[in-house]
Amino acid sequence: MLNGLQLTALLLVGAAISVSPLHAQPKKVEISKNITLEVDGATRRVLVNTTVCLRQGQLEQLLTRKRTKEHEAILVADIDARELHKALLLAGAEPGSPVKFQPKFVAPSGTAVKVSVEYKANGKTIRRPAQDWLRNIKTQKPLEADWVFAGSRLFKDPMNPNAAPYYLANDGDIVCIANFDTALLDVPFVSTMDNDHLTFEANTDLIPPLEASVTLILEPVRAKK
Repeated sequence: MLNGLQLTALLLVGAAISVSPLHAQPKKVEISKNITLEVDGATRRVLVNTTVCLRQGQLEQLLTRKRTKEHEAILVADIDARELHKALLLAGAEPGSPVKFQPKFVAPSGTAVKVSVEYKANGKTIRRPAQDWLRNIKTQKPLEADWVFAGSRLFKDPMNPNAAPYYLANDGDIVCIANFDTALLDVPFVSTMDNDHLTFEANTDLIPPLEASVTLILEPVRAKK
């Protein structure tokens, strides 16, 4: 999916990045509004500019898109989810498949992605695993798995065949905690989206104030050869 975008972006990023073996600072390339690719030697990360939109209560997403599901997510970003998909491809991640519910449950798949949050508090820069901001409602333990690059889906409107396909994660399911078949990133296990049985809640004490700026860092986990 997104092969044309991927090829164009690879050419642009390849032209923009000339990394010397002796470079001291990571190279950053803006992919789209609020989305940046960071190249640090052999390591590639995607940085997303976000803000805190919720600090307590049950959750369905860690990150959602502006003006979509802010009541169910901790972070919100003014981004095009399709551009985030492209940035993850450039970082070396490979999309798998969103969750399947029928005829039987099949968990989301794709490259594992390490997700971190970075923000300022009391004049200091703090970086921690995003999992620390989430806790299981029953056990009170943080999320214990990495997300996977499920890749969402494209929808072709049969009533408007000339329109470009719509990238479904743009409805808000960007970094999910409950399973959605439209998720860009999802957790690789059963996590219901039934409001009466949601699995995770916000770990309020660790989350910065509302509207605080947070950089969400997405780093594909390279498979060991």
